[in-house]
Amino acid sequence: PCLALPAEEAAVIVCGLRSTDVFVGESATFTCELSHPGVKNVQWWLDGTPLHNNLVTEISEQDGRIHTLTLNDVACHDSGTVTFRAGSLISSAKLLVKGISLLE
Repeated sequence: PCLALPAEEAAVIVCGLRSTDVFVGESATFTCELSHPGVKNVQWWLDGTPLHNNLVTEISEQDGRIHTLTLNDVACHDSGTVTFRAGSLISSAKLLVKGISLLE
């Protein structure tokens, strides 16, 4: 659920992360929308490990408010809890990576 808030309030999470199920080798995308731009100390985590922008992990920001994490080519061991942190704001969701059954 997304909230509409007056601009003079402190920044809050308008739309939090949503749990995602993907298959091995696919990409998983998590998006968190803040009420206003300029929130400092934005960080993404997977099961307590900080994530950094690289070929496998794409971290982006749009208008300073919409923060997106894309995990590419996920493996079963990537299943866990994704956490977005911006200052004192926190949102978490589950990532479930499913194996592909070879039994048709």
